[in-house]
Amino acid sequence: MQVLDIYAGKNALSRIKKEGFSSDLFDYMLGASGGPKWFVLAGLDRYIFPEFFSGRTRPLNIIGSSAGAFRFACFAQQDPLSATNRLVECYSRTVYSDKPTAKEITEKGTALLNYVLGPDGCEEIINNQVIKAHFIVAKCKGLTQFEAKPLQMTGLIASASANVVKRKWLEKFYQRYLFSSPNSDLKVNDPNNMSSHFVSLSPKNLSQALMASGSIPIVIEGVKNIDGAPVGMYRDGGIIDYHFDLTFGPQKGLVLYPHFYSKPIPGWFDKSLKKRLPHASSYDDVVMLVPSDEFVASLPYGKIPDRKDFQNMPAAQRIEYWQTVISKSDSLGQAFKDMYDNQKIIEYIKPIEFA
Repeated sequence: MQVLDIYAGKNALSRIKKEGFSSDLFDYMLGASGGPKWFVLAGLDRYIFPEFFSGRTRPLNIIGSSAGAFRFACFAQQDPLSATNRLVECYSRTVYSDKPTAKEITEKGTALLNYVLGPDGCEEIINNQVIKAHFIVAKCKGLTQFEAKPLQMTGLIASASANVVKRKWLEKFYQRYLFSSPNSDLKVNDPNNMSSHFVSLSPKNLSQALMASGSIPIVIEGVKNIDGAPVGMYRDGGIIDYHFDLTFGPQKGLVLYPHFYSKPIPGWFDKSLKKRLPHASSYDDVVMLVPSDEFVASLPYGKIPDRKDFQNMPAAQRIEYWQTVISKSDSLGQAFKDMYDNQKIIEYIKPIEFA
């Protein structure tokens, strides 16, 4: 069974054919929102973070929103494998009460983050001169900035409606903020011309920014007045950048993107908009690593994990299911390693055609 599919944009495919496949091709890496969907990629992270990019001296910009931000907070620590394993173990075994409040879920999320970062994680991420972390967060405007559910829900409905008409109209409700490694020169280009604002990560704001990046509206409390950033309410980065429709600079390297789906969805509100696709230009330089349909079909229940599992399964059943997926995901990391070691990746690459 082929467990891993590899897709490349036209520029990426051309470069790989000319130069071969190596970690030196990449200047960027993407980590998408999606909550527990990430568990299917755990095995890839366990190989890519500590091994594929080991020994690197040139900066690698890693850009993540929500779950992707949590993953990349592991990558930028000195021992990324141990940090990833802490995230996997704690997140997969989290249990809530029967009807958890936003306060309870927020407290569990904060505890998870503290465990993953440990006593030195913040400093290690900030001081990492090679792995440059960037965590995407949405600063709220209008009614979406309030915690009261009726007001927040009204704002969400209004912003979803605006997004149906034009993706750029999300700017009326949210602003993209990137909390970035100090002294980073990352540039973000949005084909929809939505602006990007940058704030340097610091020991005071790193945990705040990470928590905000994963703060799902209604479900989790937002984070107010992040240190070093403009006053206001900050929420889940996936609202704007769910699976990304962006290009990056100034470096000219490729973008490595392990993703649970072969067809990315630009923003959170685009999930129901089947015709809302990323721009082709956003994926010209991207190499995607995706679990094959056959692999997903082989998992329990024939699917990858998602947040609905919290409601649809008793805790013991859910945890067993997630642990099985996490264990099986190691075959994806092994498959990528084998293709790379044997220099056979070019034989498996398919062109990106969804955009």
